[in-house]
Amino acid sequence: MARRHDRVGPVPRIIVLILLILALLGGGAFWLDLLGVVDARTALRPVLSLFGIAPRLELPEDEDPLLLEQLRNQRLGQALDTREQELDRREETLAQAQADFDRRLEELEDRERQLEEQEFSFNERVRSYENRRANLERNARTLQNMTPAQAVAILQGYEDQDVVSILRITDELAEEEGEFSLASVWLAQFPPERAARVQRLMAQRPEL
Repeated sequence: MARRHDRVGPVPRIIVLILLILALLGGGAFWLDLLGVVDARTALRPVLSLFGIAPRLELPEDEDPLLLEQLRNQRLGQALDTREQELDRREETLAQAQADFDRRLEELEDRERQLEEQEFSFNERVRSYENRRANLERNARTLQNMTPAQAVAILQGYEDQDVVSILRITDELAEEEGEFSLASVWLAQFPPERAARVQRLMAQRPEL
């Protein structure tokens, strides 16, 4: 009786053996990859991608292993540069505003100095006027206590404008005190030509 042949042919057996070998190789490579001995995922990337398994990301050999840290530092540096530029713009704006403020302050200080000078000049004129009037009143009262001839002799030595001022003060004092003014008496004893000149000045705007 002839020996019965096996139902499974050699081809299926070979395929099963190949698959078994591949499984053993894959398992071994997987464990070696987990242990970090070899990088199996890179070599098997095309095969793993068919099964939806993402291969391990690797950094280029010529790149720094701390590339992520470098990128983070680079972005931080860019942010700092942008912030510094913004601060520079703000500083420039503040500097311009400060310059405008200083300019306006200087203008105000100049204006204040001008006003102070004007006030000082006005006060000086007021004091000068008050002193001049006081002197004129004192001279007018002194002349009133003299004889007309003595008073006229002194008045003729004055400038025409000073004579006019004393005559006006004499008239004002006489009106205030209710007395007769000697101004006309003095003027009558002046030489005709000068008396006419003094009278023309007295007809003009009063100035002491």
